Amino acid sequence: MVGSFPLRSLPSERFGCNDIEPTISAKAAPGPWRADGPPEREVLSVTGHPGGRMATDTDDLQFAIEDRVAILTMNRPDKLNALSDAMIDAAIAHLRRCATDPEVGAVLLTGAGRAFCAGGDVSAMGGAAAGKTFEGHVDRQREMHELPWLLSDIPKVTIAAVNGPAVGAGLGIALSCDLCFASDRARFGTAFARVGFGGDFGTTWQLARRAGPAKAKELFFLPDLLSAEEAARVGLVNRVFPHDAFVTQVREVARRIAHGPLVSYRYMKQNVNLALGSDFRALLDREAITHLRC
Repeated sequence: MVGSFPLRSLPSERFGCNDIEPTISAKAAPGPWRADGPPEREVLSVTGHPGGRMATDTDDLQFAIEDRVAILTMNRPDKLNALSDAMIDAAIAHLRRCATDPEVGAVLLTGAGRAFCAGGDVSAMGGAAAGKTFEGHVDRQREMHELPWLLSDIPKVTIAAVNGPAVGAGLGIALSCDLCFASDRARFGTAFARVGFGGDFGTTWQLARRAGPAKAKELFFLPDLLSAEEAARVGLVNRVFPHDAFVTQVREVARRIAHGPLVSYRYMKQNVNLALGSDFRALLDREAITHLRC
């Protein structure tokens, strides 16, 4: 858990700093934010993925740092940003970098085009299954689950900018961020019952805690899409913005956080995450230390 981190330092091995250092090479310079969406970004090649897997050059995930905000854009708009292996591996590598990069004050995750993320790419699952044992599938699933874990766990504030549908694993990714902001055109749903899966990317954990067990079961068993306003009412979304103002509003919040008291944010995040499984006395004792260390 986050709270297991020593108060004096972030354990470097947790983010691969004692492993292979990701090699980042820019292909193009990032541009300014556009009125219709995030900036034209540098596309980065991550060739030294920690943990033994290689994240090859991919356009499936775009990355830039603008005004201390690291911007990750899921970039498969023709597939509604359905997750690919390349996208997941690159996102994990970038988040590991952002965790310890002093030039990054906040992380913003969004989608290209009209969707945030449609979840797993069902059309590619048959090919990926060829030749794998059940244990091999489980191992890969656990590797992929590093993505929602890092969004929840790294000491930087993570923000989901949900510009459109967030479904299945895409919902899990959005809810794993510290803050979830939605365009009024966004939609949220589980969708697992439609394809015969049990739910992944932390959706069961996040929904049970954000919306309560009864509502979580309803959302899994009856996988209808929620509007952004409905998602906010049940606790899945922090704020809903008009679509035309969405980019401007989210940019302002991300920049405000990125230039704020980062050490304070780090311990606030750790303590709130710990509060889900700690008793009151333990949190009081911890606050006595973290309050003064900031």
